[in-house]
Amino acid sequence: MPVLTRLIPSPLVVDIRPGALDDLACLLADERISHSGRLAVAVSNGSGAKLRERVAPGMPGATWYEVGGGTLDDAVRLAGEMKAGHYDAVVGLGGGKIIDCAKFAAARVGLPLVAVPTNLAHDGLCSPVATLDNDAGRGSYGVPNPIAVVIDLDVVREAPARFVRSGIGDAISNINAIADWELSNRVTGEKIDGLAAAMARQAGEAVLRHPGGIGENDFLQVLAEALVLTGIAMSISGDSRPASGSCHEINHAFDLLYPKRAASHGEQCGLGAAFAMHLRGAHEQSAHMAEVLRRHGLPVLPKEIGFTVDEFVRVVKYAPETRPGRYTILEHLDLTTDQIKDTYADYVKAIGS
Repeated sequence: MPVLTRLIPSPLVVDIRPGALDDLACLLADERISHSGRLAVAVSNGSGAKLRERVAPGMPGATWYEVGGGTLDDAVRLAGEMKAGHYDAVVGLGGGKIIDCAKFAAARVGLPLVAVPTNLAHDGLCSPVATLDNDAGRGSYGVPNPIAVVIDLDVVREAPARFVRSGIGDAISNINAIADWELSNRVTGEKIDGLAAAMARQAGEAVLRHPGGIGENDFLQVLAEALVLTGIAMSISGDSRPASGSCHEINHAFDLLYPKRAASHGEQCGLGAAFAMHLRGAHEQSAHMAEVLRRHGLPVLPKEIGFTVDEFVRVVKYAPETRPGRYTILEHLDLTTDQIKDTYADYVKAIGS
């Protein structure tokens, strides 16, 4: 009898708890990721560098590399520097830009990556994608999943609150992304991966429905787990579809049209998700989403991140051009500028200004 199952690409280790960073060296050795201790550790000159003093004594065989930023050039340079070493694995210790640089560099030199994020700003900490700035703006590059993810909730809590808020918006936007995927399935016949959809949806719902706040361990645990599960959902489906729909198209449009004024990824995705849910006629869900986003201090109106109504209408109109071939509620409705403006006025009334 054949085993009619599939193997799911996922980390060997997911350690999310207060104090997890203190056990990083033991975890790497115990799980045989780097029994020899020969590690290449990529850190920023910010949060990662501050933590180096804390973890370096337990990792005497590690070589430390400071990464200047989150560009493709930074990632290629890092890979070149690591190539001369004989390492067991790469550790990315820092914010999202450092993790993405480490992901790309590890893939380029053929080593497994251990992700040790210092904030929860988005779902890229465990995704098979590295997002890096390049000469054309910003690109997404396919990479293997991290072999391990270590998230110290004490470290996360010390990061600026805006990073947690961004992660909340990104996680909650999963709900809208799955609704877009299901719409495309009904209209275009696009195939849905049911397991990936279930994981991403439940990750978003867990954050949406949790009564806690950004300073509480219970809530941070749920948020961190949701972001990890979302990354695994993307690996299962083979693309970003479980976590990227009209909400992310709106986010990308903000970034492209107003690059010097754009807010955080999660803030724009959360706002985009609440508005897109209203567009699809899910007014109660949209209002509930807006209520939760507000409770956590996230924007639900463009004026709350410094944009006028006309600028937001332009963003929504342009959004489908950011992801050619992706079918969402924006492509489905194909609204005119006046229709977007009228729908936005209805959205404001529905959620309360």
